[in-house]
Amino acid sequence: MSDIFKHVPYTVGHLIKEIRLGKIGLPDLQRPFVWKNVKVRDLFDSMYRGYPVGYLLLWENGEVEGAKQIGVGEKHVAPNLLVVDGQQRLTSLYAVFCGDKVVRANYAQEHIRIAFNPLEEKFEVASAATRQDRAFIPDISIVWTGETDRYDLLDRYVDSLRETRSLSSVDIKQIKNSLTRLENLSFFDLTTLQLSAEISDEDVAEVFVRINSQGKSLGQADFILTLMSVFWDDGRRLLDQLLRATVGLAFRRARLSSIYSVLRGKNLATGEFSVEHRSSQFELLKDAQQRVLDLDNWHDFLHCLQHAGFRTKRMVISKLALIYSYVLYLIGRTEVRVG
Repeated sequence: MSDIFKHVPYTVGHLIKEIRLGKIGLPDLQRPFVWKNVKVRDLFDSMYRGYPVGYLLLWENGEVEGAKQIGVGEKHVAPNLLVVDGQQRLTSLYAVFCGDKVVRANYAQEHIRIAFNPLEEKFEVASAATRQDRAFIPDISIVWTGETDRYDLLDRYVDSLRETRSLSSVDIKQIKNSLTRLENLSFFDLTTLQLSAEISDEDVAEVFVRINSQGKSLGQADFILTLMSVFWDDGRRLLDQLLRATVGLAFRRARLSSIYSVLRGKNLATGEFSVEHRSSQFELLKDAQQRVLDLDNWHDFLHCLQHAGFRTKRMVISKLALIYSYVLYLIGRTEVRVG
């Protein structure tokens, strides 16, 4: 297993160049961009001060269906390196360095603008206050987008600031040093591990789950949805809200803790994994989903609830109780043929 990954030395500038060309993208198991702008600000502040900012995990594979580009700009080639871990950091860096928009979870596009005060060496999320304060460069993307060079930027910044305050030679030197240090963030070394092209989609999904279970707490539902992202993404999109009902109907289990292994192809009786067993379990899941999403079933279930005296949602103490009541109803209606 020592060949499963290798360490590859990348600078931020090199990674940005690869993203711009389209060589680095996102596998479909990744989440949307969810970082708040203040976290992007903190990332740049940490890099500026030379603090470690974590590592990236890339997968050397250009044959994964559903791979997505980073950002909204047009790219020239299809991705052959996919981001398994570090998506939020890498997307943040690309968005600010290139002045490109990010796509949020609600599919809205947004420019992330980070302001910088060279005299105080201070980063802020751009706002009306930073735009009106001449001590701030209102959007640091200008440093790397090629719209101006360092000397023009310095001259314009100093001339503008001198209209509001006097500047000493010490101030000018501080501004020059700060802008140089800011520009040199493109040479910041990002620790990058690269997974081999030889490992399978399933192995990558397992790596993704193990990494994220050590960081932000993920529930068993997140693990199952990760696998579905790899093997059956259309179903994942439909099951986001009804996963528990579908799993309960398909596998007769209320707890999700063992379903992750089942969907990987584990036979719970023998403990063995197989592709055939995985396929059969997903067929059970697909069949259960069709019954869970059948509007006739759902409307009839609601009608039964009303006849039982549950007239408003305030009368239902637990959402889980409602979900598993629906599961029992579906078993009765579609399998036992009750009623």
